[in-house]
Amino acid sequence: MARYGVIGSGDVGKALARGLKEHGHDVRVGSRDGRKLAEWSRERGIPEGTFSDVAGHGEVVVLAVAGAVAEEVVKGVSRQLAGKVVVDATNPIAGPPVNGILPFFTGPNDSLLERLQRAVPAARFVKAFSCVGNALMVDPRLAGGRPTMFIAGADADAKRQVTALLDQFGWDAEDVGGVEGARAIEPLCLLWCAPGFLRNDWTHAFRVLRP
Repeated sequence: MARYGVIGSGDVGKALARGLKEHGHDVRVGSRDGRKLAEWSRERGIPEGTFSDVAGHGEVVVLAVAGAVAEEVVKGVSRQLAGKVVVDATNPIAGPPVNGILPFFTGPNDSLLERLQRAVPAARFVKAFSCVGNALMVDPRLAGGRPTMFIAGADADAKRQVTALLDQFGWDAEDVGGVEGARAIEPLCLLWCAPGFLRNDWTHAFRVLRP
């Protein structure tokens, strides 16, 4: 069992916090004021706190806020994140979809993960959980077998820890390298979401196939 702090009170944060508790971890979930999820927190037995509270609690921290505020949030808890593995589940979404495709505020030679790592260089960021919807993040049951979660980050040990968590959650991890790998991972959010916006199809995941 490990201690986790989940920063984010939206659907992704709640899904990952719930999954961590179901898999036996000590988890707390954070909102800006520490009171947004009071009823949800009581019902599920997952303590709520401020971003600072849960970042301090976690041996591993999960970042699950809107991409537009992610840099601000990590800078605000930089002291608590120093030295820790931070699982970055964010995406740089800039607005509503256009013909099924979401706009990003990053470019092809940039990524939100890289910006976060620069903002808090003492943290060990790993991109994960950004290329699938929250309903499938924990224990996905798909006809094609275990899906693939793409990960990236500069710290090899941090990626090993995240790979172990993904295995516990029913995923195979595909490591695509350092923080620059997020330039390839984050756009998969656009690809994953397109069938949903175009045809209301949200029940799929990616899988790497090899001979």
